[in-house]
Amino acid sequence: MAFEIAVKRVYEPPSFDDGQRVLVDRVWPRGVSKEHAALALWLKDIAPSTGLRKWFGHESERWAEFQKRYRAELEGNGEAVAQLRALLRDGKVTLLYGAHDEAHNNAVALAGYLRGQ
Repeated sequence: MAFEIAVKRVYEPPSFDDGQRVLVDRVWPRGVSKEHAALALWLKDIAPSTGLRKWFGHESERWAEFQKRYRAELEGNGEAVAQLRALLRDGKVTLLYGAHDEAHNNAVALAGYLRGQ
């Protein structure tokens, strides 16, 4: 299935090019209003479990293991994954996250999972 998916920090300004904006964090980002977020959906259920998120702690040396564990969680989370795939069938989706690390976060891992990487 061909689809367009992007990843962006929720603190960056919304753009027309974002398509549908989906927040994929379990916790609402600090200091961001709902108006600024301009979300199509806040899909909390697709975020990593609290235990996994806390274990990872955005430590880059844990990145490979985090992705492996998160993929396992996603495999058991068919409803949320299906909801996101349905949005992707309608056009571009931008996965939004609040983390500081732009390379090692759940939105990047989720985009890789959806692309089959």
